[in-house]
Amino acid sequence: MTHSHRNSNHLAREKSPYLLQHANNPVDWFPWGEQAFEKAKREDKPIFLSIGYSTCHWCHVMAHESFEDDEVAAALNQGFVCIKVDREERPDIDAVYMAVCQAITGSGGWPMTILMTPEQRPFWAGTYLPKLSTFRSTGLLELLALIREQWSTNRRQLLSAGEEITKYLREQAGSTPESAEPELDLLRGAVAQLSASYDSRWGGFGGAPKFPAPHNLLFLLRYSVLEGEESAQKMVEHTLAQMFRGGLFDHIGGGFSRYSTDVKWLVPHFEKMLYDNALLAYAYLEAYAVTGRPLYRSVAKRTLDYVLRELTDEQGGFYCGQDADSDGVEGKYYVFTPQEVQGVLGKEDGELFCSRFGVTEAGNFEGKSIPNLLDFSAYDEEDPHIAQLRQRLYEYRLERTRLHRDDKVLTSWNALMIAALAKAGWLLDEPEYLQAAQKAQRFLEEKLVDERGRLLLRWREGEAANDGQLDDYAFYAFSLLELYRATFDCTYLLRAAQIAEQILELFSDAEQGGLYLTAKDSEQLISRPKEVYDGAIPSGNSVAGEVFVRLAALTGEERWRQAGERQIRFLTGWIKEYPAGYGMSLIALSSVLYPSQELVCTAQGEEAFQDVRDFLRRHSLPNLTVLLKCAKNEQELAAAAPFTVEYPLPQDGVRYYLCQNGTCAAPVQELDAVKRQLSFSRQSD
Repeated sequence: MTHSHRNSNHLAREKSPYLLQHANNPVDWFPWGEQAFEKAKREDKPIFLSIGYSTCHWCHVMAHESFEDDEVAAALNQGFVCIKVDREERPDIDAVYMAVCQAITGSGGWPMTILMTPEQRPFWAGTYLPKLSTFRSTGLLELLALIREQWSTNRRQLLSAGEEITKYLREQAGSTPESAEPELDLLRGAVAQLSASYDSRWGGFGGAPKFPAPHNLLFLLRYSVLEGEESAQKMVEHTLAQMFRGGLFDHIGGGFSRYSTDVKWLVPHFEKMLYDNALLAYAYLEAYAVTGRPLYRSVAKRTLDYVLRELTDEQGGFYCGQDADSDGVEGKYYVFTPQEVQGVLGKEDGELFCSRFGVTEAGNFEGKSIPNLLDFSAYDEEDPHIAQLRQRLYEYRLERTRLHRDDKVLTSWNALMIAALAKAGWLLDEPEYLQAAQKAQRFLEEKLVDERGRLLLRWREGEAANDGQLDDYAFYAFSLLELYRATFDCTYLLRAAQIAEQILELFSDAEQGGLYLTAKDSEQLISRPKEVYDGAIPSGNSVAGEVFVRLAALTGEERWRQAGERQIRFLTGWIKEYPAGYGMSLIALSSVLYPSQELVCTAQGEEAFQDVRDFLRRHSLPNLTVLLKCAKNEQELAAAAPFTVEYPLPQDGVRYYLCQNGTCAAPVQELDAVKRQLSFSRQSD
């Protein structure tokens, strides 16, 4: 295999780490944009579109086999105009062409390969391709030769395939199920479907590969609290414990990998992504709130500490993730042999560590061992000596080999991390998490809001770019509501309402309901999808539903009640087909299907609210909304929640006003009286 080291293609000035990984390929790559499409029209060539991301193992494999290879590069450069897209920078392009790939092949993944006309109409789709054909798959060189021949001799067929696929996509994007009224049976149906695919031995749902799907766990937890349903809680608890015990969790450095390649969570796909760690930390915190079990607190903290240590920009934003490969070998960074462990820790401590964490001569991954606790039962409480040994191995591992880090900052993923940190700050009473959340929120406001007051999608090395999409707005509004819950600072509530206004203004489908992925004035692709399914990340539509419902409860404003109802009906129409695929939407539904409670607390000074804060920390009350009003914040609170103007500040002490399902009880002065009126989780006081 030969490599020519030309200076570079058209990617050298890009900011995306993924595009920069390809800037020295002999392939004449262009970033997505007019320049590439104009060239394709001018030279009458089809477009070779390759979509991936910088921490993707198979993207590296295909790059090494094909895009760094002169023979492949010559075929691509002669017959095609080649475009590289970072799916994390342009989720809209990824969503449109992923729908193409799934429509044509029945599945999708990355690296994604699309062949299309200069007008962006796709006629061939696939994922990873080897350079040369094997008995299992067509090789890239053979495919390129075939398409070039078709393009010159039988183009009409390719063009009509492109027309058909584009038409199908637009029909799919335009076909929204009828809106429907939410009902408890949908939640029960989802629980039944999840129970049917639940792995009672190893935890989790379905077979290998196994994904954590934290939003499904959050839904089951919420359901278990609202229904007093123990079996739902048991599924969550067993899954959380097993995910931690396996190799999916990094026992040395903290944090979770993307997914497990086997049923028992032992061998992960080793890339670590910001969004997984944010959502999983949030789920472990929620489980701690419901059960008080120390393990969940510990795992949440170790996950957040990992992100703060390894994925945080000094200005406060959070990076996208870390690679599965180091020195070109998948998982090399994470695995050990007994000799190596003993070399670092000494014989006695080394043997102790190996016996506890399953590091053996035989190994459990390609002759080496992924540390895990699958054979160790007493894993609940942290042993300080073991923690020291882990720290020593962590420091050794950092020196041993490096992991590539994708250091761009995405608004949507940062918002998820802010939400998790804000929750940890108040629930665990640990101010440094809250401070990190607030610093990141200021970073987003300073770096990722443009002069029009609109969100941008990504920042890297001082440059922000790309119009914000639905996920950016919905997740950011969600994180602002979490910051409000953590601090009771009205500026977060006001800002959440502003962002929600923008969601309605920019993304709404007035006719069929729901929200588009892209804003009405953003670049128009061949279709404008609405994403509702909650995949690796919850959909913007489902999170927006939860945001509108929460805003309605907090502000008492009719417009949010209406927006929430419209969005919930839209989501319900989708959920009916397969409830278990919509975990985050089900959480939004549970916010309207179960009795809600609003508590307004008034006092002269903030210090009077300490008892309320302690009480909220100890009880999981998913459908309770709390507002605190004092002399310092009454003006701001009136702007955010106008109905609070009517609540007078008492001369001394605290007054508690509790409303349940639209009926308000007489104010009381004792928190104990409020406790008696509330319905709680099973946690003792």
